[in-house]
Amino acid sequence: MFQYSELQKEIVKPYVIAEIGANHNGDMDLAKRMIDEAVRCGADCAKFQSWSKNSIFSKKTYEDNYFLRDDYRNRTDYTLEEIVDKYHIGAEQHRELKSYCDHVGIDFNSTPFSRAEVDLLADELDVSFIKVASMDLNNIPFLSYIAQKQKPVVLSTGLCGLSEISQGVECLEENGCREIVLLHCVSIYPPKDDCVNLNNIDMLRMNFGYPVGYSDHTIGTVAPVMSLAKKAVIIEKHFTLDKNLEGWDHKISADPDELRTICQAVCSGYKMLGSFRRTVQEDEERRTAFQRSIVAAKNIKAGEIIKEEDIDYKRPGSGLPPQYWQFVVGKAAKRDIFYDEIIRMEDF
Repeated sequence: MFQYSELQKEIVKPYVIAEIGANHNGDMDLAKRMIDEAVRCGADCAKFQSWSKNSIFSKKTYEDNYFLRDDYRNRTDYTLEEIVDKYHIGAEQHRELKSYCDHVGIDFNSTPFSRAEVDLLADELDVSFIKVASMDLNNIPFLSYIAQKQKPVVLSTGLCGLSEISQGVECLEENGCREIVLLHCVSIYPPKDDCVNLNNIDMLRMNFGYPVGYSDHTIGTVAPVMSLAKKAVIIEKHFTLDKNLEGWDHKISADPDELRTICQAVCSGYKMLGSFRRTVQEDEERRTAFQRSIVAAKNIKAGEIIKEEDIDYKRPGSGLPPQYWQFVVGKAAKRDIFYDEIIRMEDF
């Protein structure tokens, strides 16, 4: 369950979002199978995208058929308008998917692209947070409306520079929203390795003081797993059952094996970060067994002055530790000390 207060702790188990988006291709049976698989993989949330033919593209975009070039390989039997109409999910389908998620035990959420979709998600379906897509980070009127819903906001930062991110955050704050999670995001599908810039997770946290997560568009699992080391509090990864399905995001999406790898890494990886405070984890017995003591490198007779070449350093660490070598050198032995014996304080 998404809880903003949990994301503010020093050590946080990242909240994993299986970003189904429109990868259901308009098929509710497929959408439910994807939800089932997300549960089996260990994801915390199954998230969709709430857009319609009238809420995402203008007439010009439909006329240009611009986004067909992304994944439809020069097909002429579809127009962009027909695909958007086919792949969108209406209010009743939202209710059905929310009910199904509740039934199988995973958080439901979706990204809205209009005020009506915000109303459906926030007021009727009572989602635990509102996800804002990168394309709307600089949509100040839209952010103002979302902020007034008094829900935590998860804000993707792709496409925008630091000043635009700052304006978006200020807009949310000025309209009463103080529970914000920023998602570092590169809105290229997929980005090159040297464009991923996971260090931006630290940068965003230091600049804005809010929890920061990572929305991934790379191929594979390396980037989302590495984001654990940057203390990403949310990891969002596109999800599909089949990378070969037709559609915008299938190729850059995680399949079930990859999503399972991410979720398994999350379950243990965040604990490995531990604390900035240095503590010795090994018990005394193990420390003694592994560390070294000052020992005699040769037979030393009683009364003999111990020289540096007369001593060596070997396990176990039950005697004088090596850092006391200068204290030992120059002292007279009180007794005969035999080769390889551990030298003790009472020996000189």
